[in-house]
Amino acid sequence: MRITLAELHKAGTGPVTLLEILSIEGQRYMARIYLGEQTLILSDPRGRTRLFRSSWEILDTLKEIDIQRTDVVHGSAYNEMVGMAPAPVDPLRIRIQGQQQ
Repeated sequence: MRITLAELHKAGTGPVTLLEILSIEGQRYMARIYLGEQTLILSDPRGRTRLFRSSWEILDTLKEIDIQRTDVVHGSAYNEMVGMAPAPVDPLRIRIQGQQQ
């Protein structure tokens, strides 16, 4: 599902339990938001995924939102190397905000 910034600011949405800043080939970033039991992609008013130039731009955009934890997530390209058997590789996850568990 998708959510706009205006919808996220509406009263009663509750805190964001996890904000994942997803790196798209290290040049663009998108925000995946966990709100209660929902997983949402931050989108523009037309329903298109909102892209950012940096993780800091996302944090600045969402600075007024109650966010409990933020992780930057980089997918691994190592499972796509020529000559290597395909294998699942967990993404690199870097916590930048929130309590360690």
